[in-house]
Amino acid sequence: MIKKAKVDWLEGYRLEGHTDNEKIVLMDSGEHATAASPAQLLLQSLAGCTMMDCVLIFTKARKHLKKFNVDIEAEEAEAIPRVYKKIHLKYNIESDDLNPEDVKRAIELSEEKYCRVHAMLDGKVELTSSFILNGKN
Repeated sequence: MIKKAKVDWLEGYRLEGHTDNEKIVLMDSGEHATAASPAQLLLQSLAGCTMMDCVLIFTKARKHLKKFNVDIEAEEAEAIPRVYKKIHLKYNIESDDLNPEDVKRAIELSEEKYCRVHAMLDGKVELTSSFILNGKN
């Protein structure tokens, strides 16, 4: 399957990305940026991809979420092109019916099998993760 996208320059460093199903995302960079940079969107894409996998896995297991977010910390290289060398994802979950094994298994399935953003970065960036369930490590 071929996927397509297009990015238009607006002004300065402002860009407007278009997907093949007509979704739009703004990008920007610099001191007065009004949107996330492409590199920041990469981090958000990684978090979003793995979160969607986990939500699907929890839903199929009939588990319910109260809150769910992922904090990302990335270490950049000193030299240009300042690629990400290390990325750590911290999954923060609140649920009355999930246990640590459920969460661990969902994260493993996402990171090792389903998340294509993770798969594209794996081997190029040191990827690590941890989770907190109901305020406990």
